Amino acid sequence: MGSVAKTVKVSSKGRITLPRAIRKALATDLVRFVIEKGKVWIEPSPDLAGSLRRYAARKRRIPFKQEREQAWSAHVRDKYLRR
Repeated sequence: MGSVAKTVKVSSKGRITLPRAIRKALATDLVRFVIEKGKVWIEPSPDLAGSLRRYAARKRRIPFKQEREQAWSAHVRDKYLRR
């Protein structure tokens, strides 16, 4: 596909609608925004499930309640104790 340039409006909530031609060119519904040298690029992003596979393959399983408690403690620590 050749070069495609479109102008879109940013809504008051910061949302944009990608034109159909751009969505078709990206061939994915998962994109990544990259800011480089003052320009913003939109590029297809790899499948999240595939990119997170290494985290799912842990040998040591942690019970959900313990995992949730650790995540909550880390969140509270980051938000309130590191000021």
